[in-house]
Amino acid sequence: MQIKIYKFLKKNLTLKVIVIAGFLLRVVALDEVPPSLNWDEISHGYNAYSILHSAKDEWGNFLPIIFRAYGDYKLPLYIYLTSLSELIFGINAHSVRLVSVIAGTFTIYFTYFITKKLFSPSTLNLQPTIHKLIAPLAALLVTIEPWSFFLSRGAFEANLAMSFFAAGMYFYLFGLEKPKSLIVSAVFFGFTVWTYNSYRIFTPLMIIALITIYKSRLLLMYKRTKTNILIPLITMLVFLLPMFYQLTNTQGQARYFKVAIIDEGAVNKINEMRNSRELPVFVERVIYNKGTFFIQTIAVNWASHFSTAFLFTEGGSQYQYSLQGHGLLYKMNAIFLVVGFVFVGYLIAKKSKSGNVLLLWIVLAPLPASITRDSPHALRAVTVLPALMIVTALGVAVSLVCISKIFKNIKSKTLSQYFVAAYLIVLFFFIKNFLNIYFNEYKREFSWSWQYGYEEVVDYVNDNYSDYDKIIVTKKYGEPHEFFLFYGAMNNSEWTKSPDDFYEDENLVRFSKSGWYWIDRFDKFYFVNNWDIPVESDKDFKLESGEVFDCDFSRCLLITEPGNYQRDWKLKKEVYFLDGNNAFDILDNT
Repeated sequence: MQIKIYKFLKKNLTLKVIVIAGFLLRVVALDEVPPSLNWDEISHGYNAYSILHSAKDEWGNFLPIIFRAYGDYKLPLYIYLTSLSELIFGINAHSVRLVSVIAGTFTIYFTYFITKKLFSPSTLNLQPTIHKLIAPLAALLVTIEPWSFFLSRGAFEANLAMSFFAAGMYFYLFGLEKPKSLIVSAVFFGFTVWTYNSYRIFTPLMIIALITIYKSRLLLMYKRTKTNILIPLITMLVFLLPMFYQLTNTQGQARYFKVAIIDEGAVNKINEMRNSRELPVFVERVIYNKGTFFIQTIAVNWASHFSTAFLFTEGGSQYQYSLQGHGLLYKMNAIFLVVGFVFVGYLIAKKSKSGNVLLLWIVLAPLPASITRDSPHALRAVTVLPALMIVTALGVAVSLVCISKIFKNIKSKTLSQYFVAAYLIVLFFFIKNFLNIYFNEYKREFSWSWQYGYEEVVDYVNDNYSDYDKIIVTKKYGEPHEFFLFYGAMNNSEWTKSPDDFYEDENLVRFSKSGWYWIDRFDKFYFVNNWDIPVESDKDFKLESGEVFDCDFSRCLLITEPGNYQRDWKLKKEVYFLDGNNAFDILDNT
């Protein structure tokens, strides 16, 4: 028995250490960094809670396959998995983010085995000691590169979808040897299109690419075992056909039209280009139109995802997806990524199927992000990450081969050990610097971007709820009702005894405007635009829905941005961001 346990531990020991380290790095201080749950995470968490306790979402829809949420229509898998997490651990930040932590850990695991499947010893003519480095190194890079690490600690659907895709890719490659695994692959690929919108474009394209690359082997398998090869196709259609149907209706298209590159601003820009050129009208319309603008913008956006600034120096512009002024990948790996790309080009020239898989993965992954605004986008394009890490690992291996040829007088095994040791030491200092910034500076300086402060606000309201008739809350920081629902459920507050209490509340006021759903009122809460806050305690206040209320003869609690009130309101509490700036003032008229 002891021998069997020893053999189990010894087999893939390096991978086990990397995976455990990856999980621990992602789970430590999970409720503190990022500094608070943002409004999307809160929405995941509350809808999961509602599903768990009533089998309905916050709108009262029974087991939906798309969640209306704020009007951004979230895909269902992250929310349903969060329900399971909350069933075990309760409704809290850990439960909401744990799904992403586990997903990020599985991406590490599957990257290792994808690399081994793509580049077996027979595929690459490398020395055994060097070849053995590639898969562990690819897994290690997925573990510690800022891009993967950052997105594995927040409740990001894209991170879960990336894990599903990595699993689908591994089982597809394994299924080329054992056809039954293609069914598992089809299930995981299918999960991606019901997890994150980018995969509704990327996954079908990548499946077509994989079928094209391995068509001869698939045809041979079909001739041998027709049933085994047809079942995965049927399984894939089970996931894809409902998706394509959903994309024909308003709900399925809603998210894309909120971020599409062809909008009113784009049309105005096209008209400006026409007006700035003295050309015949016909020529202007041929050159400057929605089609040419769309194609040109896609090309520029796509290329931006491979820029040095995005990958190695500045990162993305979105505060919640990357450190500002810090690349998504460590600078020390830039040269190895370039070497890896050159080597992939060499493999493709040698008609390597593995090289083609990597190339198409990298080419297709940024396409969904490229047809939207805000490119380059760290979240929408994250699916390219495992492929880039595999290419980087190849670059390290090829560099080691080149060094071995230069220093022929040193044994290759000894040289490999020195090279890897030096590489890991330098990498360690990059990791240490990043983690220090992430767990300290980032948490402090960017707490505002994570809607920090709402938990403290809700705690205060929970403790003083019965003292007031009306609770007025500013909308300055966006969708405050969801924070009161989530943290209220977490604290067992009076206003959230069950999810039914919310969507059946007779005081509930919500409406659609500009493609978004707004909550103006429920229970004794009134959610008010910042410019409609009653700055004087006897002044009327208006909801966006048009209703007007006042605080006369009522005990009112006011939660607003600092200074947005007159002296007749009595300050009860101040809530601060982690950088020391004031986030909320809590006042009353008693």
